[in-house]
Parts: sequence; structure tokens; C-alpha cells
Amino acid sequence: MNKLHDWPEPVIRVQSLSESGLKSIPERYIKPATDRPSLNVEEDPTNMDVNIPIIDLTGLSEDGNNLPQSTMDQISLACREWGFFQVVNHGVCPGFMDQVRETWRSFFHLPMEMKQAYANSPKTYEGYGSRLGIEKGAILDWSDYYYLHYLPLTLKDYNKWPASPDSCREVIDEYGKELVKLGGRIMKVLSINLGLKDDRLQNAFGGDNFGACLRVNFYPKCPQPELALGLSSHSDPGGLTLLLTDHQVPGLQVRKDDKWITVKPAPHAFIVNIGDQIQVLSNANYKSVEHRVIVNSDMERLSLGFFYNPKSDIPMQPMEELVSTDKPALYSPMTFDEYRLFIRLKGPKGKSQIESLHSPR
Repeated sequence: MNKLHDWPEPVIRVQSLSESGLKSIPERYIKPATDRPSLNVEEDPTNMDVNIPIIDLTGLSEDGNNLPQSTMDQISLACREWGFFQVVNHGVCPGFMDQVRETWRSFFHLPMEMKQAYANSPKTYEGYGSRLGIEKGAILDWSDYYYLHYLPLTLKDYNKWPASPDSCREVIDEYGKELVKLGGRIMKVLSINLGLKDDRLQNAFGGDNFGACLRVNFYPKCPQPELALGLSSHSDPGGLTLLLTDHQVPGLQVRKDDKWITVKPAPHAFIVNIGDQIQVLSNANYKSVEHRVIVNSDMERLSLGFFYNPKSDIPMQPMEELVSTDKPALYSPMTFDEYRLFIRLKGPKGKSQIESLHSPR
């Protein structure tokens, strides 16, 4: 029997709960006390002015890398110390970024029966969904989402993409092309900063046969945000993530030195973060970092996570140039297909998965 064939319980759309006007959230969404967000920033004034690094990519284009060494160093430091950074002047048109975000917002505000036509199953997760993981009775996150594939082309299926609002599919397609290009440019920088040839990391991903997918997250208003999370703590299982967020509504929190830092998105920036596969390939020179999403009672929030991933059937293991007697390989080989099965079955669970991959020493 295929464990991923269907959801263990009827799916409830969080947006429907939110719009029903309930004053308290169902028990299924109440996090254990240790996982609940602290919404009172005054508790830790030292965190109020902290933000993930903001890096100007002027000079990084399709024609080549003309970034100054100081920018290369900023990126290197961000990858080693934060696992997260924001990029501006990245080559994607700001007006187009707004168009993509608002196109998706329009989708989530369509009548429910139109969205339900794209309801997903845990077999591939493609389509309109409201949960991650198939454990019966699990505590759920306060969000709905839409998940789709761009690459490889064998998985790209326009019929699984929304047909409404008008020109939605064309906008989604163009966005994928732009972010594949940006992701490829950033991969070269990461590779050079590891002391490798600029195409080494991309080749480890499968060269031209890499994967790319999009998850659009919709976080409806929540009447009790102090009890819930929009997305539980996790590190991204894939390679590299490029996140486009709402300007006005913060929500993403990154774990740094055992504190949760609320990211303040720069206008028309992408938030870039290292996924578990790059942690494995880099032999933990670069680290994926736990992050989560908080919700609020006043405003909905939308974000678009674009995942630039390795080819799914290549065993991922530390690149030999980064393994030595002083620093042996930290991880056993595993394909991305095998790896992502964990989050698809169990849902987001901090960094427990990558830590379980450590090679026996």
C-alpha cells in the first residue's frame, strides 16, 4: 500500500476557518507551550534591531560575475553564520515581483469551489493543500498553500497549475524562468566561495537536470496568534530557497544563537536560504538553518518559496574536495527523493532529519 496515497483525515481549509469568524482556534492548531511564538518583542530588546544580512547583487548577471570581493565575502559570511540573507538588485523586475504576488493573492481569494478543483494529495503534494505530513492527529499549521513543479520538464504539468485568475499560468511560467536564472547565478557564487570551480555545485545538483518547484503559502488572519504557527520550525530539505514575501506583513523567523529573529523584508528583495542538500554537499561549511512562520490577527500574509533542488535520484554526499582527514565526510549518501520523504510523511520537525544523516564515526 502506498503510504502517501491520501490524507489521514478530511482536509479543512484554514482560510475557511479564519473567514468563519471564530474567536478561538480549534485544538488541532494549538502548539505545545514550548513551540508557541513569543509575540511580545519587548521581552528581548536586543533582537529588535537585528536582521538577516541584506546584500546588493549589482554586478551579478547572466553574462558573468562582476561582484566586488567585498560582496562575495558578505555572501560567504552569511552562508556560514546565518544560512540566510536577503538580496537586492538581483535582476528580477520589481513590478513583475508585485504582479506575481498579487496574482497568487487573487487565486487564494477565489471562491472555494474553484480552488478545490486543484485539491492535492500527499502522493505528490502538487496543487492546493492545507497540511504537510500524514500523521493522524498531528497538530497542524495555520496556513494553506499551493505547490507545483517547474523542473524537470517531465514533472511540469500546466493542468496542475491554476487556470484562474486570467494569465495566471503565463505569469507563473515567466516567474519560474526568472528564478531559475537567479538561482543559477547564486549557485555559482556559493561554489566559488567554497573554493571550487563556479560550476561545481551545479554539477553536483545534476548539471542541467536539476529540479525546481514553487510553494505559495497563504497565512489567513488568526484569532489567537500566540497559540499557533503558520509554519512549524524546520530547515528546508532541498538545495537553495528563494523567498518572495509580503512587504508589509512580517512573519518569517530565523533561529540564531537559540533566539528567534523576525526577518524584516527589504522592499523587492528575495530572501535566500541554504537547504539541507547544500549543507550535505558542502560538508557543513554552509548550514541550513531552522526557521518558522508566525501569524497575526489583523492581516493575512502571502509568501512564495521557490526551491532550486538537486536531481532527485542522485545520491547526495559531501563533495570530495571538501573532505579531508581533518574533516571527514559528515553525512552518508542519500538521494533527494529518499530525503524529502521524511518531511512528506512526518511534517516539519526542526533539524531532526539532517542530524539523523550523520555518518557513524
